[in-house]
Amino acid sequence: MNQTKSLLVILTLLSITACQSKMETKTEAGKYTITNPLLLDTSLTKEYVASIQSLQNVEIRAKVKGFIEKIYVDEGQSVKAGQLLFTIRPREYEAELLKAKAEVRKAEVELQNTKALAEKNIVSKSELTLATAKLEGVKADEALAELYVSYTKITAPFDGTIDRLKMKAGSLIDEGTLLTTISNNKEVYAYFNVSELEYLNYKNNTAKNSNNVKLILANNQEHKYAGKIETVESEFDKNTGSIAFRAKFPNPTYLLKHGETGRVQLTIALKNAVIIPQKSTFELQDKTYVYIVDEKNIVRARLITIGQKLTNMYVVENGLSVTDKLIYEGIQSVKENEPIQSTFIPARTALFIK
Repeated sequence: MNQTKSLLVILTLLSITACQSKMETKTEAGKYTITNPLLLDTSLTKEYVASIQSLQNVEIRAKVKGFIEKIYVDEGQSVKAGQLLFTIRPREYEAELLKAKAEVRKAEVELQNTKALAEKNIVSKSELTLATAKLEGVKADEALAELYVSYTKITAPFDGTIDRLKMKAGSLIDEGTLLTTISNNKEVYAYFNVSELEYLNYKNNTAKNSNNVKLILANNQEHKYAGKIETVESEFDKNTGSIAFRAKFPNPTYLLKHGETGRVQLTIALKNAVIIPQKSTFELQDKTYVYIVDEKNIVRARLITIGQKLTNMYVVENGLSVTDKLIYEGIQSVKENEPIQSTFIPARTALFIK
């Protein structure tokens, strides 16, 4: 009798537990919310690390050997085109020029005498030709000597700013010695690398792009003047799979300097982009997946490829269509290949898009 009562108690408890389990399952089923991908024309703003270079950046090197006689500028000084920067002691080069001039005068006298003798048939025409050639040769030497004298005065090739002075007055230098660098910073170039996918997105939507870009400086402040993309290099880097863009930025206050770094912000238009909520995805072994609910309400995991990342959203490159239904709420508790009950919400609601 006691055994019968015990059995009835156990069966009652099992019945209650089963009912609670069904209630919990029903409750769990109600937690799943599904939505569909949204097809949308939108835009994406991305940042790229940029290297800033002057419009012109030229090394100033000595063209002759000698002692630096005087330096006329200081580091960081603004100069004008043609302004004197350095002089190299010119005495030996001036002496060579005087010698060359004397040789020219001597050759001119010899040529005049030879002409007079040739007219009287005292000397042959070949001697006259030799005298003429000699004069041309010493004139060439004179021109070269004048050129070397001019090399002792080093001037600015364009308006710009002087960089660090590599030598001091009195230093003995050789031909080709680096003296300083001059930069034209009225405008600057910003070079940045773009992936192949982003390059294609940019080129495919060229009509909607104004080529305008912004520059964020190292202090996270935006440069006051917008820039424009001027050109794209002709080849992709085989190692990185990226291609270099060049943008030009006005720099009237000379804030930007050669060698600076920053971040270029580029806005790319995306046409017919497939967009899903970021919370609908999960990662497994560095790959991105979503849970799809098929026509029988069975859950299936599907691998997708993310093209771009927006705020709380992903632009899907492949793996989804707008007719697919994916789990939006309850992704942490769902199991693959199991049926579920769910509530559908439109994509715009899930993505908070009006």
